Amino acid sequence: MPDERLTPFRLDVPQADLDDLAARLERTRWPDQMPGVGWDHGIPLERVKELAEHWRTGFDWRAQEAALNAFPQITTVIDGTRVHALHVRSPEPDALPLVITHGWPGSVADYLDVIGPLTDPRAHGGDPRDAFHLVIPSLPGFGPSGPTREPGWDVGRIARAWAELMARLGYERYGAQGGDWGTPVSCELSATVPERVVGVHLTYLPTPVPSGVDPDELTDEERSRVERMRRYLAQPAGYWRMQSTRPQTLAYALTDSPVGQLAWIADKVAEWTDPACLVSDDKLLTTVSLYWLTRTAGSSSRLYYEAATARKKPLECPVPLGVAVSPHDIVLPVRRFAERRYDLVHWTEFDRGGHFPALEVPDLYVEDVRVFFRRFR
Repeated sequence: MPDERLTPFRLDVPQADLDDLAARLERTRWPDQMPGVGWDHGIPLERVKELAEHWRTGFDWRAQEAALNAFPQITTVIDGTRVHALHVRSPEPDALPLVITHGWPGSVADYLDVIGPLTDPRAHGGDPRDAFHLVIPSLPGFGPSGPTREPGWDVGRIARAWAELMARLGYERYGAQGGDWGTPVSCELSATVPERVVGVHLTYLPTPVPSGVDPDELTDEERSRVERMRRYLAQPAGYWRMQSTRPQTLAYALTDSPVGQLAWIADKVAEWTDPACLVSDDKLLTTVSLYWLTRTAGSSSRLYYEAATARKKPLECPVPLGVAVSPHDIVLPVRRFAERRYDLVHWTEFDRGGHFPALEVPDLYVEDVRVFFRRFR
């Protein structure tokens, strides 16, 4: 039975907010840029001007809003904070429930192209036995969930909220899928309610070198992946340092300047995307708009602060795990290391794609999610 505490939801941004956005974009105070630096100093001025002009004059928020509203959505209050989610039931009665968790700088809009094939494979040339009931929440503090109002919303608390959300929706047995922040949230969810989570599928998995591993025994590919991860951890990107140490300071700029919010997100999307699978400007601006229009730049950054100040513990996943690796992701996992830590039952190496597979390679993403969860039906 649906829970009475679930409220149907539709995005309906006031026109005044869209008019304010256009006016702010028109009045942008642009910085200078030294000639010849390209991307070395960050996203180039010419690229941000191009995106900002399209956002102001060509981008149709109402069309993107309608695309999101084409799917059922709910909000509910869990542990004192609002949680928004897309909740799309399959027409197949035996579909497997699946909770999908996005990351930063992502949103529920990342999954619009995969909802149809996952919920209704029969209508998309697939096997109806692969169908899912989808629950795609907005992380607390992100987008339509709105800002969090108190400290403590770390990965563990989010996972407990997801367990409560799935219970309120009436799901007792389900899978979990995620990447970026969706990786620790999905794993923590499986550790919180292992009797309910049948399996976890990830598109991002850091694999620290286990103790006792002889570096001389690494293959060339393993050594390359280990070095790539070490470089990333040794010199954390500026966005990571700022969001994990001074999220409030950052929030003033990103909440007051739409171009600031645009550049902050567009820089990462460009860096983490396969050049052969570029995310369209309209899809990028949909995500940026969700952060801007909900004023969640600061509250989404706080998840990094919570993670940095929380008690560190190894990532746990007590249920069967599947991993899909995109060649242009931030870091690439080592299968042998994952096998030592987890019940790894599925591993796929995509031939294209980056950090946002549901956006970049939705065909590969859908097929891999289907294949992994077939064993639990």
